[in-house]
Amino acid sequence: MPWFIKHETFTSETLGLSAEQRAVHLNAHREWVEQVSRSGRFIRSGYLVDGNRRPGGGGLLMFEAASYDEALAWVQQDPMIRADLVAWTLQEWIPVSGEGLQ
Repeated sequence: MPWFIKHETFTSETLGLSAEQRAVHLNAHREWVEQVSRSGRFIRSGYLVDGNRRPGGGGLLMFEAASYDEALAWVQQDPMIRADLVAWTLQEWIPVSGEGLQ
């Protein structure tokens, strides 16, 4: 099954929210990821940090889907996207090396 990567960064509007307001949306995103994971979809989610481990580079979501169209439809259900709180891209990733890759 193909792999996909969604990269996202907060919008300026999101950065203008208080930490408590952002936490509400981030928690909804995390719960969505956990719910999807429990349903059996292979998924990994995390955020990017710099050399000093400070966040700010955005987040990545890696997952499998049958097609780009399926991946796009699914990713658009992410609460952060639905609330228009992130700028994002979606790309298929074609692994060429590594253990367990087909």
